[in-house]
Amino acid sequence: MTVKAMTSKELTKKILNHDNLFILDVRNEADFQDWKIEGESVEVLNIPYFELLDGVEGIAELIPKDREVLVVCAKEGSSVMVAEMLSEQGLDVSYLQGGMRAWSEYLEPVKIGDLKDGGEMYQFVRIGKGCLSYMVLSDGEAAIIDATRMTDTFVEFAKNKNVTITHVLDTHLHADHISGGRKIAEQTNAVYWLPPKDATEVTFAYEPLEDGDVIKIGNTAIDIHALYSPGHTIGSTSFIVDEKYLLSGDILFVDSIGRPDLAGLAEDWVGDLRETLYLRYKNLSEELIVLPAHFMIMDELNNDGSVSENLGTLFAENHGLNIESEAEFRRLVTQDLPPQPNAYQEIRQTNMGKISPDLEKQREMELGPNRCAVR
Repeated sequence: MTVKAMTSKELTKKILNHDNLFILDVRNEADFQDWKIEGESVEVLNIPYFELLDGVEGIAELIPKDREVLVVCAKEGSSVMVAEMLSEQGLDVSYLQGGMRAWSEYLEPVKIGDLKDGGEMYQFVRIGKGCLSYMVLSDGEAAIIDATRMTDTFVEFAKNKNVTITHVLDTHLHADHISGGRKIAEQTNAVYWLPPKDATEVTFAYEPLEDGDVIKIGNTAIDIHALYSPGHTIGSTSFIVDEKYLLSGDILFVDSIGRPDLAGLAEDWVGDLRETLYLRYKNLSEELIVLPAHFMIMDELNNDGSVSENLGTLFAENHGLNIESEAEFRRLVTQDLPPQPNAYQEIRQTNMGKISPDLEKQREMELGPNRCAVR
């Protein structure tokens, strides 16, 4: 019996709309515990595929009849087989097309707002991985910030908006996902910008981002001001766009702060992190809207699916910005941290241009949740 496929785009819409959904995840328990699909109105049951090889009669009673049911596995194949068996038991079920791999790669564009003189700001939400990328559009030109390796999404979006990509920027050398910045720049003849202190080992040409740099997008006054803000990495650089938005990279998140240990230099960088958050950011306008490069939990998403918050609100509510004791701050960001990202050293080497893994290897390296935050 043929069962329906649900795409990652359709699943994203259901989660953002808070549709009631029951997910049967048939991956092994360790993979499930490490990383799963979540949402306010999503209920998830994990029963490994190998336990269902002899049939699904024993679990049919666990599957609700009054909710939409989705079967999920790593790459699709196992979920199709389980969905077909459940369908033969009279249940109405779908499977996730492409499995968790496709879920990890899907990008949902969300408009953040309008800029002066007709410009626009978009956020690209990688909902299955927690990555956030940005596109600034103005007067026929575009800049992309913290692009993921799914470069076609950005290029096609710009094409549909009838804009030319002229600048591509990374706030820092990423350790949890492979940057698409260099590839987009090569493909579109755009200028690729990197913080020079993060780029001492890169093998390719780039334009150095320096504190105080102003990058023009279009002929209008849409400026991207670079603000040196070390701590997550030694070169971490924030961008202030249109005097309205603060792109904080992995320094500051809605619900946490960045971790300084992904280059093995936590003790060296913790002071930089505190100075950036408690001094440099304190000197900025509290009216700035913070747009981070990652989110950790679904609760950080706004009703429209975007991730953002006023800087003043974060100074009032984000625990990581309210630790008076330097010793306690140091303990928080150097001890009891979550596990480091999957293959993060290989990802850093890829982003330096030192290794060039094929697509399958890249997918394998990136599997799992975002782990750039302290908690």
